[in-house]
Amino acid sequence: MAKVGIVMGSDSDMPVMAQAADFLKKMGIAFEMTVISAHREPDIFFAWAKSAEERGIKVIIAGAGKAAHLPGMCAALFPMPVIGIPMKTSDLGGVDSLYSIVQMPSGIPVATVAINGGKNAGILAAKILAVSEPEILEKLKQFSEDMKNEVVAKADKLEEIGYKEYLAQM
Repeated sequence: MAKVGIVMGSDSDMPVMAQAADFLKKMGIAFEMTVISAHREPDIFFAWAKSAEERGIKVIIAGAGKAAHLPGMCAALFPMPVIGIPMKTSDLGGVDSLYSIVQMPSGIPVATVAINGGKNAGILAAKILAVSEPEILEKLKQFSEDMKNEVVAKADKLEEIGYKEYLAQM
C-alpha cells in the first residue's frame, strides 16, 4: 500500500502531527514519521526528502511553525504532493506559519490546511492516495457516511431533549 511521509521541524509539533498519523492508521495507510529541522540539519533533511520517493512515499505531510520552510523545501525536492500544516505559534498565532507555507513561488505548490490542521492533512493525504487506491476510497466514503450519521444523531437528540438539556450534557 502507498506510504505517507510525516515530517515536523520540532517534537513540539507532535500533538498536531499525531492527528494526521492517527487518521492514516484508521484508514490502514502506512506512514513514516520523523523530526528534522531544515534549518539546523539541512544535510539530513535534504537526504530524507530526496530519498522519499525511493522509500515508497507518495505524499509528504510537513508541519512547521514560525518561518515554516519545511513544507516548501519538501515540495522543492520531492516530485509528488506535499501537504503543509502551519503550526500555531505564541508569537503570531500561526499566521506567520500559514503565510510562509501558502505563499509558495510559482512551480512549487504546497497544499496547505488550517493552522494546527493535522487531521485534515491526514484526510487530504488519504484522498490523494484514493485516486489510485480503491480500498482507501471505500474507507473514505465510509468515513464521510459516519460523519453524516453523527450529525444526524446530534440533531435528533437536540430535537428530542431541547437546547437547554443538550447544552447541559455537553
